[in-house]
Amino acid sequence: MPKISLAEAVKLKSVLSKRIHELEDEMDRVAFVEIEKGDQVPKQVRTLLKVEQDIEEVRKDFRLLDKLMYQANSQHEVVFNDESLAIVEAIELATQLRAKSKKYKEFGASSKEEPYLFGENANLMRIATFEPEDYRIKGIETERQANRLSNLINAKNYSVELDFDSEKYF
Repeated sequence: MPKISLAEAVKLKSVLSKRIHELEDEMDRVAFVEIEKGDQVPKQVRTLLKVEQDIEEVRKDFRLLDKLMYQANSQHEVVFNDESLAIVEAIELATQLRAKSKKYKEFGASSKEEPYLFGENANLMRIATFEPEDYRIKGIETERQANRLSNLINAKNYSVELDFDSEKYF
């Protein structure tokens, strides 16, 4: 059976999803015709039944591809910071690292001390309980780690092959 890389499968899954939406739109177009009362229904190039058959075939391929991707993401690993992680876990870790980096960068952009609220009897200040520059640096470093992990995942995705025939879509 022909093979496809996991990286190509990610792209193909998007193609299949788009194709399903297109076929659903086509179902809507061929399901009804507007004619003058008494006129004959025009012959359609594609029937609703044919479009239904096509969409079922694409959905079946989508499910198979999804299953193969889940299996590959669970069975194959990347090594990051001397730790072996299943691809699925590495993807989640990369997502978490990006969220962590974003939060660190927000703290890094803060002022150490700034006026907060002024009133007749109050002159409040907002004081950071941390060093903004430390968090700015932590944000950059955490983002660098997320990028490195993403690169490892991408490289692995190109080396893992799935038994899937993509000829009718690519």
